[in-house]
Amino acid sequence: MSYVEVPGAKVPIRMWADPATVEDVAMRQLRNVATLPWIKGLAVMPDVHYGKGATVGSVIAMQGAVCPAAVGVDIGCGMSAVKTSLTANDLPGDLSRLRGKIEEAIPVGRAMHDDPVDPGRLHGFPTTGWADFWGRFDGVADAVKFREERAVKQMGTLGSGNHFIEFCLDESGSVWLMLHSGSRNIGKELADFHIGQAQKLPHNQGLIDRDLAVFIADTPQMAAYRNDLFWAQEYARNNRAIMMGLFQDVVRKEFKKARVTFDPVISCHHNYVSEERYDGMDLLVTRKGAIRAGSGDFGIIPGSMGTGSYIVKGLGNEASFNSASHGAGRKMSRNAAKRTFSTKDLEEQTRGVECRKDSGVVDEIPGAYKSIEKVIDQQRDLVEVVAKLKQVICVKG
Repeated sequence: MSYVEVPGAKVPIRMWADPATVEDVAMRQLRNVATLPWIKGLAVMPDVHYGKGATVGSVIAMQGAVCPAAVGVDIGCGMSAVKTSLTANDLPGDLSRLRGKIEEAIPVGRAMHDDPVDPGRLHGFPTTGWADFWGRFDGVADAVKFREERAVKQMGTLGSGNHFIEFCLDESGSVWLMLHSGSRNIGKELADFHIGQAQKLPHNQGLIDRDLAVFIADTPQMAAYRNDLFWAQEYARNNRAIMMGLFQDVVRKEFKKARVTFDPVISCHHNYVSEERYDGMDLLVTRKGAIRAGSGDFGIIPGSMGTGSYIVKGLGNEASFNSASHGAGRKMSRNAAKRTFSTKDLEEQTRGVECRKDSGVVDEIPGAYKSIEKVIDQQRDLVEVVAKLKQVICVKG
């Protein structure tokens, strides 16, 4: 579908979702965003749903300002995927051992590494700039400086919630490795700190929603936020790269005879800020639950823990600010999912997938998410499908 345009106070709201199916609270948030004085454009993805301040699944372009809540609290959260030389025929009948080896190598939930991961021991991992990256931690907000030791040990860990690590098969039977994670606790602390700082600024006192507080260009507060923001985005990308290196090491050890090779890794943020130019204007584009889909850009759009995911290539649609959805998107809250579904439902909906099937992950049940196929269909003018994947192992926190 092409987009539907809904009137907004300062800019029209371009929607790749059916406005009639979007929650009232999410539509209210979109209209609130469209009132911001600095806004130059607003694009809404088919997986849109309610979030803090700004909806998940929205792309907000502003000039001379940025809204931390429009980035999300998991700064730099995103996806990585890689195609391997393995095929379905190489996999054992019982996948539980392989799942266990992945969980041994990569801490999940609130767990972290006992000692920081040395990237130099990971096969082919580029370590250039690694020392410089950690050296720049001194520039982040004073309020979270004391968290450095934990941030170092959480590098290369999954976290919980909707984060996952998967072994997938494409329609030709090729094996893919895929994972979803972000900047772990340090990213959340930085986001919360800066949202609080923004809310205190005089220019934000008359906003329709205090969670939409912004930083303005050429101010000390904006400079501090940009420093921490871009550092956290880099942390998230490095976190995924370390995990993918650990994941590949597991695969090499478990399939020694196959001499596994890997294609180049595809990686994309879906909670982040980018400096981009549209209609002759230099803009700060926040994608909260959206990926960049410029012409030829590879992206990853996952479903839930029991459905398919898609590798896509961007079509460069500037009406969406070169963006596409980040996943299927939730259709019910975590609490609603827990009230609605049982572990028996989870077992049924994840049949054929080696994964947790206990009460601790019922809120991640496929039935709590929108149809990934419909979400893909609604953005055919934003991306083309390169591969459809189906998980056979899903590791959750």
